[in-house]
Amino acid sequence: MTDKLAKDYQPAEVESRWYETWIRDGVFNADENSNKPPFCIVIPPPNVTGQLHMGHALFVTIQDLLTRWKRMQGFEALWLPGTDHAGIATQVMVERQLASEGLTRHELGREKFLERVWQWKEEKGGRIIEQLKVMGASCDWRRERFTMDEGLSEAVREVFVRLYEEGLIYRGERLVNWDPVAQTVLSDLEVEQEPEQGSLWHIAYPVEGTDQNIVVATTRPETMLGDTAVAVHPEDERYIDLIGKRCVLPLTGRTIPIVGDPLAADPAFGSGAVKITPAHDFNDFETGVRNNLPRIQVIGVDARMTDEAPEAYRGLTREDCRAQVLVDLEAGGFLVKTEPHQYMPTRSQRSGAIVEPLLLPQWWVKADVLAKPAIEAVESGKTTMFPKMWEKTYFNWMYNIRDWCISRQLWWGHQIPAWYCKDCSGTEIFESHAEGAHDAERHIGPGARPIVSRKAPAACPSCGGTQLVQEPDVLDTWFSSALWPFSTMGWPENTATLEKFYPTSVMETGADIIFFWVARMMMMGLHFMGEIPFETVYFHALIRDKDGQKMSKTYGNVVDPLHVVYGVTPDSVPEAEREACRQLFEDHPEGIPAQGADALRFTLSMYAAQGRDIRLDLKRVEGYRGFLNKVWQASRFVLMNLEDSDALAYGSCEAGESSLIAQKNRFSLADCWILERLNLAVGAVTAALDEFRLNDAAQAVYDFLWNEFCNWYIELAKPTLYQSGDELAKATSRNVLVHVVETIQRLLHPFTPYVTEEIWQALPKAEGSPSSICVAPWPKVSETLRFPEEAAKMQVAISLIQALRNIRGESNVPPSKRIAELFIYSDDASDRAIIDATELFVKTLSKVDAIVYRAKSDPRPSAAATIIASNVELVVPLAGLIDVEEEKSRIDKAIKKLDKDIEFIAKKLGNAKFVDRAPADVVATERQKLAEFQESKDQLSASLIRLEAMG
Repeated sequence: MTDKLAKDYQPAEVESRWYETWIRDGVFNADENSNKPPFCIVIPPPNVTGQLHMGHALFVTIQDLLTRWKRMQGFEALWLPGTDHAGIATQVMVERQLASEGLTRHELGREKFLERVWQWKEEKGGRIIEQLKVMGASCDWRRERFTMDEGLSEAVREVFVRLYEEGLIYRGERLVNWDPVAQTVLSDLEVEQEPEQGSLWHIAYPVEGTDQNIVVATTRPETMLGDTAVAVHPEDERYIDLIGKRCVLPLTGRTIPIVGDPLAADPAFGSGAVKITPAHDFNDFETGVRNNLPRIQVIGVDARMTDEAPEAYRGLTREDCRAQVLVDLEAGGFLVKTEPHQYMPTRSQRSGAIVEPLLLPQWWVKADVLAKPAIEAVESGKTTMFPKMWEKTYFNWMYNIRDWCISRQLWWGHQIPAWYCKDCSGTEIFESHAEGAHDAERHIGPGARPIVSRKAPAACPSCGGTQLVQEPDVLDTWFSSALWPFSTMGWPENTATLEKFYPTSVMETGADIIFFWVARMMMMGLHFMGEIPFETVYFHALIRDKDGQKMSKTYGNVVDPLHVVYGVTPDSVPEAEREACRQLFEDHPEGIPAQGADALRFTLSMYAAQGRDIRLDLKRVEGYRGFLNKVWQASRFVLMNLEDSDALAYGSCEAGESSLIAQKNRFSLADCWILERLNLAVGAVTAALDEFRLNDAAQAVYDFLWNEFCNWYIELAKPTLYQSGDELAKATSRNVLVHVVETIQRLLHPFTPYVTEEIWQALPKAEGSPSSICVAPWPKVSETLRFPEEAAKMQVAISLIQALRNIRGESNVPPSKRIAELFIYSDDASDRAIIDATELFVKTLSKVDAIVYRAKSDPRPSAAATIIASNVELVVPLAGLIDVEEEKSRIDKAIKKLDKDIEFIAKKLGNAKFVDRAPADVVATERQKLAEFQESKDQLSASLIRLEAMG
C-alpha cells in the first residue's frame, strides 16, 4: 500500500492538492439551521489591499486551528471572513498611483477619485484573500464581507443615526491628532513614536513687575507663540510667591498667568516650571480646561503659522518659524541655554509627518456611557481574556476612557450621514477652490447645525430649505470595524445567522488593538445587540526576529510568510523589496528552500505561548518540516506493512476502535503501552486546547509522535512484524499501528491540515467514512483501551533499553557490536517476570544475545559497566567490546580539551566589563556553554574512573 504515499514528503505537491477539494466539497460551509452547537470566529479583517505578513500568518494559524478543532468536535463551526476598507491606508496608495500619473485627487474630483479607489480595490483586493487560503484558512468563503459592502454600510448608518438620536454622538471642537501632509485627523493607532535626537531649549520668561525670570524648557520653541500660561507645582517653594502673578511672553508683547497646578508641573523635573499651550498639546489642553485658559492656535492645518501668531511669523512653516524664533530669542537675551536632548516626536505612520495637535470641529462618540456595560461584562466573566493579564490593561483604559473622535478628512470611507442647510447654517459653510482642483473643498464651521439621517433629506426640517450639503468627512475605519461581529451577520435585520452564531465564541487578535477594536466591539455589541460580541478574547503574541527585534522594513528583518512557504532566493525578490528582508539573506545567503504552510503553521503553534512574544527563528521552521517528514515516513512504514487482509475501518474511527477492542486479549505489552500513551496524548492535547495553551497542545502531539510512536513503538513492533511466526500477533500489531497513525492525523489536523489530509486519505477506511479529515471526529480518550498497569510494565523494558544505550554511549561501544551477555541482578521475582515478558524487545533493540539473571549477592564480572534502571542492576562485560587503554586515552584527550574551553569561558565571564556591556542574551549563552562543558567533563570523568577500575 506504499504507493498511496510518495517516497519523499514534498510540501509543495501535497499543499497544492487539497484546498480546492475542500472548497468544492463544502467542508468549510456553516449551516445556520443545523442542530449542532455553534462555534464562531469572525476574522479580524485585514486591509483589503494588504499583503500577507507574519502577523497574518499567526492569526490564521490560531483561528484556523481553533475552527478546525471545533468542527471535528461536532460544532457547527463558522469562521467568517472579510476585509477592511482601511480608509487612510488605501487612500494613500491610490494617491501615490495618481501621483505617478501626475495627478492629485483634488484634480480628479471626489466622484472620479472614489471610482479609482473601487477599481484599485477590485484589482488588488483579492490578493490577501488568496494568501490566506495558501495558509489553509478554513473560512466559509460564501459569507465573505467587506466593510464598504452595502449591507455593512447600512449597519454603519443605522448605528450612527441611533447614537446621534440618543445623544451619544455629537459634533464639537476639541484637540485632535492632525496629519498636515495627509490632511486628516488620525487615531492614536495611526501615529507612532520613536526616539530621535533633538535639542531642548531653555527660555526665560520675565515676571511682570519684577527683575525675576521664570525659566521653561521646550523641544518646540515655535509653539511658545501660543502659550497662555506657565504652570508650577503649588507646593514648590521656589514659585509659591509667583503663583497668581503674570509673566511676559517673549516676542509677543502678551502677558500670561503663572498658575499652580499639581498635575501639570513636577518640582523634581527640570526647572519645575512648564509652558502651557492648550491649542497644541494634549496635556496642556487638559491643564487649560482645569485653569480656564484661552486657546490660541498659532499653527494651522497646513502646518504654517496662523494669523494668531505675531505678524513677523505668519505664514512661515513650523520649521522656518522655529529657526526665526530662536534667532529672535537669542537677540532678546531670552535664550538661556540649548542642550542635546533625545525626545519622542509623534509622527504619522503613513506620511511620516510630525503630527500637530489642533483644535478642530469633529464628530465624537460619548464613550463613557458605552463603556460601563463593557466593563461589567469582563468583570463578571461573561467575556474572558487570555492571557488574563490583559484584563488589567482593558480596565485601565475603559475606566479612564475619553470621547472618541470618529471623523476623518478623507474621501475613501463611510461618508458621515449628516447634512447642513445653507439657509440655516450659511455662515458656517464655506468652500475654497484650490488651483487645478476639480471640486471646491467644503468646510463646515463649528457652529453649523447638522441634520443626521439614514438617507439624504429632501428638505431642511427647520426651515424647509432645499440647499443641503453633506458632511464631507468620513468615519474612522474603526467605527465600522467595531460593528464587525454583528454587521457581518446581516444586522440590522434579525437574520438566522445572527440568531445561530451571535454572540461569537472567540475573538482572536493582537493586544496592540485592545483599545481601538476589542473595547469598541464590546461597547457596540452590548449597546446594539444587548449581548457580548464574543465569549472569549485570545490575544496572540507579537512576532519578532530571532534576536527579539521588532520586524520592520527599516530594520531589514521582515520575514514574508510566502517566502517561507514557497522558498526564496535573493534573485527572486524584486529589488524594491530586498532591503526589507536583508537580514534573511545575510543569515541564508543562498535563500531558503520551500518549507510549506504546514511547517510554518506548526512552528507558529509551538511558539504560541500565552503572554510571550515570539522570536521567530527560521531554523525552527526547517526543524518542524523535518518533524512532518517524520510523520510522513512513519505513515509510509505503517502502509508498507499493511496487507490486503487487514480490513479494519480506521477512517470511521468508532469502527476501528471496536475492532481493536475485540482483539484486546492478543495485545502485547508494547501494544498496551502505545495505546495508553495515545490516550494520554489525546487527553493532553484536548485539555491544552480547551485552555488556549496552543503551544502545549502542539508539544504534546510532537512528543507523542516523535518520542513515543516513532522512537519506540515502531521499533518495538518490528520484532513482531519481522521475526515472529505468530500471524495473529502480526495482524494485531499492524492494526494497532494503523489505529495509532490514523489517530495522530486527526490530532495533528488542526495544526497541519494539508499533510494530514494527504496521509489520512491513504489509510484504509470503512464504507460511509467522512469524505475528509476536516469533518472526521476529534479523538476522544477511550476508557476501553486504557492499560495503565501493562504500560507501567512496558516502561520498565524501555528504561532498560535506555540504560543499555547510555552504557554504549558512555563507554564508546560501537553501535554495530552486539552484547554477548547482559547480567541482571535482582532478588525480586516480579522484576524477572516483567523482563521475561519483554525480553524480545530488550534483546532486539539493545543488540543483546543473552540475558542472564543473578541474585544481588552474586559476584560481578570484572571489566564491566554497571548502571541501575527500574530498581535492577544491569552489568555489561566490556571485554571484547572496547579497547580499554585506547578508550582511556580518548577520554583523557577530551577532558583536556574541555578544560581549555572551560578556562576560556570562565575567564570571559569573570571579566566584569564583558558581563556589563555585552547583550544579556550573549552573556546567557556563554553561561549555558560553561554549564554544558562542565557537565560533559563530569560525565567523561565518571567514565574514566570506571575504566580505571577495570585495570
